[in-house]
Amino acid sequence: MGNERIRSVNRKTGETDISIQINLDGTGLSQIELPIPFLKHMLTIFAVHSLCDLELVASGDIDVDDHHLVEDIGICLGEVLRLALEDKRGINRYGEATIPMDETLVRSVIDLSGRAYLHYGLDLQNSTIGGLALENVPEFFQALVNNAGMNLHIDLIRGRNSHHCIEAVFKSFARALRQAIKIEPRISTIPSSKGTLG
Repeated sequence: MGNERIRSVNRKTGETDISIQINLDGTGLSQIELPIPFLKHMLTIFAVHSLCDLELVASGDIDVDDHHLVEDIGICLGEVLRLALEDKRGINRYGEATIPMDETLVRSVIDLSGRAYLHYGLDLQNSTIGGLALENVPEFFQALVNNAGMNLHIDLIRGRNSHHCIEAVFKSFARALRQAIKIEPRISTIPSSKGTLG
């Protein structure tokens, strides 16, 4: 793996136009432009708690629905993570974080196995916050895990307020990812007894 784990992805379709860059070894800085205020807030939180520097400019057909843009941002974030991790040599691979926010408690567990799987244990699909339909949050994470090759389990242990629940999801995911992508100095190989991931 090279010294700099920085990668960019551009994706343009008839529905969305997205440019993203990530630095896995950043300090949590972000520059985000997109027309869904709550998702912008969540991605800023992701950067802060993962310590990844994130640059994102995204636009799309939100006059129709926010689904296309939310899903495509998930696609791009997953792809740029996969590219930045290269062959994953030397990483921890696994990460776990349980995060409280007032009455809410959320746990995220990650395996950067190369195999995509999502368990999303929340049912908040009837709410919209700041232009983000909460039924599209699992679509975001499904697109992310599919393109990153990530096993991700998200569980709502307890919680009532939808804002608190989703914010705790993004914080716990970010903290778990921060553990999983960290370089472990004692590991010089791919972290698998098979010698490969995927």
